[in-house]
Amino acid sequence: MSKNRRSGDRLSPRNVALSDEAIDWIVRLGSGSATAADHAAFQEWHSRSPAHAEAAIEAAAMMEGIGATRQAEIYREIGTALRPPARPLPRRYLLAGAAASVAIAGLVGSGTFGPAVGFFSDYATGVGERKRVVLTDGSIVWLNSSTALSTDFTITERRLTLHAGEALFEVAKDKARPFTVMSGTGEARAVGTVYAVHRRGGISEVIVTEGIVEVGNGSNVTRLTAGQQVAYGEGFVSRVGLVDGEALTAWSRGKLVFNRRPLADVAAELERYQHGAIIIRDDRLKRLEVTGVFDLDDPAALLRAISATINVPVTRLPLLTIIG
Repeated sequence: MSKNRRSGDRLSPRNVALSDEAIDWIVRLGSGSATAADHAAFQEWHSRSPAHAEAAIEAAAMMEGIGATRQAEIYREIGTALRPPARPLPRRYLLAGAAASVAIAGLVGSGTFGPAVGFFSDYATGVGERKRVVLTDGSIVWLNSSTALSTDFTITERRLTLHAGEALFEVAKDKARPFTVMSGTGEARAVGTVYAVHRRGGISEVIVTEGIVEVGNGSNVTRLTAGQQVAYGEGFVSRVGLVDGEALTAWSRGKLVFNRRPLADVAAELERYQHGAIIIRDDRLKRLEVTGVFDLDDPAALLRAISATINVPVTRLPLLTIIG
């Protein structure tokens, strides 16, 4: 995906048949039973024409929007009770029911199959998935859980867009082409360095582990060196902080590293790598400090270690873990 545009700025006339096909694809891929062959077939379908790509974008946006709030769910339930359909509905209306079922199962809310933008980005990962990507310039990108990234390389610049999630960039040196990562309202630019960008909704964080990175947000420009971090969003840039960059990017090596981190923070971090929510029932437990190195491919082991260390029960339910 080379450049961003608003979903309403269509490049081709709307095609109802393609829209229905796209809806079928999005529902199938989000069902939890999609195979690698299904994903490959979708990519082939998606790349057939700009109209196919636009239909996929709109279907993904529709899936993300339906069921996003409990209030919307209530309105659908009331509407169904008061106005039962007198005739079969087109597939696009039936999608509301399908998406509601997905939301109930926790798929839409938890991003089971990754962020919706992943359907039309160049690279994407699902929940708990990590991916190593070698770009055309030789740079290496590590994608963390639930991440979507697009690239746009020209002879004068290397520009990437982080739509969602977190990525670590090992930038190949090329003084003639700066390497810029767009995330939210700002960007992080380097020539040859190693740094991570993490996008949490409207907030983006940049962590530098090697070299120098310039972070711009509007008229504010912040220069970071190794071991420094900054966060920014609409209308603000935080102070530069000192961090352990190797620990914060240990996920790229398959590890989670915590040094006296409150259990509440540990639970929030762990939620990124598994389906469903983690609830800590006791405020006292939330403040307990956790130190250790844990295997990212076995997040359940972290919960078992916590349970054994502080002697509290950990209850695992479908899409919900309760501590205490």
